[in-house]
Formats: sequence, structure tokens, C-alpha cells
Amino acid sequence: MTSSTSEAARKWGLRIHVLCYVVFNAVQVMVWWIFDSSNHFWPIWSIVAWGIGLMFHIWGVSRPARVG
Repeated sequence: MTSSTSEAARKWGLRIHVLCYVVFNAVQVMVWWIFDSSNHFWPIWSIVAWGIGLMFHIWGVSRPARVG
């Protein structure tokens, strides 16, 4: 596999990860808002935890690829 294909695949994987993060966390917030908005904002736990993983993914894709 060439370097450009590998880079494109890494960026595509990141786009899918960001899309899933936004969609699934938005659904959780809507469920909380509809059914349980008077109580603790429980979606924050998955938003923060998944966000940390997403930040590492962004960091891994954005740094230059190692040659060799």
C-alpha cells in the first residue's frame, strides 16, 4: 500500500470516528432531554470518555507519518 493511500485511509477512518461520536452523543443527549432532563446530565460521562479517545485518534492522524 502506498503512503498516499494509507494517509487517505487514516483520514477517512477519522471522519467516520468523528461522525459516530457526534451522532451517538447527540442521540444520548436527546434521550436524556426527553426522558430525564430534571436529573443529572449523565451523557457527560460518555462524551468526555469517548472524547479523550477521539482526541488521541485526531492526534495520531495529524502527526506526520514515520518513514521506515
